[in-house]
Amino acid sequence: MYARYRFTQRGGDLQAQIRELVVHSIEWDGEGRALDIGCGNAALTINMAKRFPTARVTGIDYWGGKWEYSRAVCECNATIEGVGDRVNFQKASASALPFEAGSFDAAVSNLVFHEVSDTKDKRDLIEEALRVVRKGGAFAFQDLFLAKRLYGDVEDLLEVIRSWGIESVEFLDTAHSGIVPKALRFRFMLGSIDILYGVK
Repeated sequence: MYARYRFTQRGGDLQAQIRELVVHSIEWDGEGRALDIGCGNAALTINMAKRFPTARVTGIDYWGGKWEYSRAVCECNATIEGVGDRVNFQKASASALPFEAGSFDAAVSNLVFHEVSDTKDKRDLIEEALRVVRKGGAFAFQDLFLAKRLYGDVEDLLEVIRSWGIESVEFLDTAHSGIVPKALRFRFMLGSIDILYGVK
């Protein structure tokens, strides 16, 4: 009940705070194009467009029957928030992004990779996401990176990512970032979430 309360507006809207952490983690000047992988109802896409007022932001999602979101919902939300002219949305899978290598100056994702059912090794999703970022571009991905059953040891994960020729990659423990209450830091709650961010 406490967790549900903290995720409500009255309880501080913890979900929005966690999402905002992605936007504030990305080391990008906002010039060019950004990609939001697994945009859902476009909350993160819109946040990116608002924080970087000259950027163009693309949101992709598989949507489908499991979720109540759709491209039309995303477009409506973006219009309501005043950024509809700088964002676009398309249906696509995070496991096979329909963009050429280096198409974007930045990429973000929030709690999506663990949901992608057609890719067993979740590290492949990180590699695919980085493929579409240009050399020198920025990225910030938040997921259950501390869940060893999904990603293995986090230090090993960082080494694998560096082996792909990534310029820099860092780790931010979401649970200990100052926004998650101590009572919600257990592994089965929010304790497995963290952000991988850096520069390609």
